[in-house]
Amino acid sequence: MRTKWHWLLPLLVAGVIGLAAGCGGDDDEEGTPSGTTAAETESSGGASGGTLVFAGASDPVVLDGALVSDGESIRVITQVFETLVALKPGTTEPEPGLAESWEPNDDGTVWTFKIRDGVTFHDGETLDAEAVCFNFDRWYNFEGPLQNPGATYYWQVVFGGFATFNKDSGAPEESLYESCEATDATTAVLTLTKPSATFIPALSQQAFSIASPKALQEFKADEGTVDADGIFSPSGTFGTEHPIGTGPFEFVSWTRNDRLVLKRYEDYWGDKAKLDELIVRPIADNAARVQALQTGEIQGYDLVEPQDIATIEADDELQIIDRPAFNVAYVGFNIAKKPTDDPKVREAIAYGLDRESVVDNFYSGRAVVATQFMPPEVVGYADDVPTYEYDPEKAKQTLTDAGYTLPVPLEFWYPTDVSRPYMPDPKRNFEAFAASLNKSGFKVTAKSAPWNPDYLGRANEGTAGNLRMLGWTGDYGDADNFIGTFFQTPQKAWGTTTKPLTEIQKLLNDAEIETEQSARESLYQEANRKIMTELPGVPYAHSKPALAFTAQVKGYVASPTTNESFASVSIEE
Repeated sequence: MRTKWHWLLPLLVAGVIGLAAGCGGDDDEEGTPSGTTAAETESSGGASGGTLVFAGASDPVVLDGALVSDGESIRVITQVFETLVALKPGTTEPEPGLAESWEPNDDGTVWTFKIRDGVTFHDGETLDAEAVCFNFDRWYNFEGPLQNPGATYYWQVVFGGFATFNKDSGAPEESLYESCEATDATTAVLTLTKPSATFIPALSQQAFSIASPKALQEFKADEGTVDADGIFSPSGTFGTEHPIGTGPFEFVSWTRNDRLVLKRYEDYWGDKAKLDELIVRPIADNAARVQALQTGEIQGYDLVEPQDIATIEADDELQIIDRPAFNVAYVGFNIAKKPTDDPKVREAIAYGLDRESVVDNFYSGRAVVATQFMPPEVVGYADDVPTYEYDPEKAKQTLTDAGYTLPVPLEFWYPTDVSRPYMPDPKRNFEAFAASLNKSGFKVTAKSAPWNPDYLGRANEGTAGNLRMLGWTGDYGDADNFIGTFFQTPQKAWGTTTKPLTEIQKLLNDAEIETEQSARESLYQEANRKIMTELPGVPYAHSKPALAFTAQVKGYVASPTTNESFASVSIEE
């Protein structure tokens, strides 16, 4: 084990030992990070100060990283909170965050983190190793509604279960986390129950943001309820009125359906934010976002529709910034629900989805057809997975050979009032897919719901019919964050514990603890082949999302994972 572990160690540590003084990365000879434009080349220039108004597609759910998995919440959380492990701007490469360095023991089960000295929370409390351990112990000791997979999704994907097991919660029984001990003020020792080849990059996720222990307790962060769809609603005010972290911006106010206001944190430990104020506004309609940018009502927005890019690029007062492609859009199946419990029906659906037409018509040349649930750039991608070209006649024949009378009914859900990087216009994608399925021996019943909380809740709880449209933008550069996120733990969305999924789970469990890189790659490739044989869903696109800004905005570095900091952004007068 020692030889294998230390062979892999450079991939995980990424040179962080001794890099404490160099936190934040260095672009040096490589120039600006990939996926950026000229806006980033002046990240240290432009005027300091001022207010930037940025439009999201919707309000955040809550400003508590442990309790969310949606991009709108994570965008704001990234400004207010920080994690032990950060990502080098514009990449998926781990680098020091609130931890200056980290070191494993020989078998990779005990990790010693050197906590950055001189850091304060926005409430004036000091960051130390005890505060770090308080946060980890908080997550591990979640009880009641907080054990619902819809409430603590990322904890369960990365660490599994909790200190107490509740078989009715849907959470896994076993946990990767064993303990955290503050051996002195700047040393936190995390002990795992087994080695994990993905532990370090996973800690860069905002789910593991370090919050002020005083504020978590004072503002009752863990109090709340879960509704019938698995959505956690806090009754305390930590995540709605008092989110207190160590980030470059601190919370000012939040008026739902109007604006969320942040201001520069003057006592920030690193390079202070250049903006005086950052305002995030929810604007659900794509056309309204474009118009708001053109009129100067906002200075930037995400999730630019592909058909709007040419218009924005033609305007000298505006600019497009490309986000590196690192996502997948998919049609997911509930394989515990009839008729999608039948593998022959799932195969027919795969032949009946005209994925190429959707990509060609609705992504303006900024996407490719996906063959598996992770992009080709991720190690473990398999070139020999089963593929399913659009073939209505083959779909019909598959159904009739299996004894079905045509048309076979399907309940197909799609979200409203939202645009995602991998799915700029869900309704148009759905309409095209429904039309191709109706030509392929099926009768589609359309169902829709607002993205948050109704659609996400139904999707996570497995109540979104036979088919649902979703997607994923990777949080870090590892297969575990794609197919591991989807299939490694039992999830109601897919059908929980049906035999095909348990076989896939075993492959993914083995891959997570395998420390020899070539063996790990082979396990993930086999998992991809198994997934595309059993078909718990059909991936259909990897897209290259875009953001739009006014030309005066400088210093924005687009991240593959969408976790951009606004601290480097300035507005040129």
